[in-house]
Amino acid sequence: MSVKIRLQRHGKKQKPFYWVVAADARSKRDGKYLEKIGTYNPNTNPATIELNLDSAVKWLHNGAQPTDTAKAILSYKGALLKHHLDGGIRKGALTQEQADAKLAAWLEAKSGKVDAKKEGLTKAQADVKAKAFKAEQDVNAKRLATAAQAEADAIAAATPAVEEVAEVEAEEAPAAEENNETTEA
Repeated sequence: MSVKIRLQRHGKKQKPFYWVVAADARSKRDGKYLEKIGTYNPNTNPATIELNLDSAVKWLHNGAQPTDTAKAILSYKGALLKHHLDGGIRKGALTQEQADAKLAAWLEAKSGKVDAKKEGLTKAQADVKAKAFKAEQDVNAKRLATAAQAEADAIAAATPAVEEVAEVEAEEAPAAEENNETTEA
């Protein structure tokens, strides 16, 4: 019986969630499996991967062949590196302490890269929010300026009409006085 390490799909439509399983190569994609090794959620950014490293390495030692996607996941989490280092220990090229030190250093560097990506995504989100807030403030300022200008124009339009009426009345009053003087004489 050949064993594959592959993904088993779960989750809703358009929201996939996968189990990483060791299964008989002849079984269905979502069918019977030998052991659940971990989970993979591609819906998050970066993708969330939970993996039992020792179990994955055990299956690799027993000859399980990972599919392409499962191989990428195992590589990302360090299972393939641990399998490779264990091969070096069996051949006598490394000691267990050296292999553990190399794996720990690699895992630490990998977690640093993942943390840097998360911080970059968080910073990018904050920049987008700040930019949107600034744009909204600009739009509000323009709207308030336009409203104030319209109000000022309305006041200015109403004020000359009152002044014109006063000027017309002032012009009519001396003319009326002149008419009164001419009629009295």
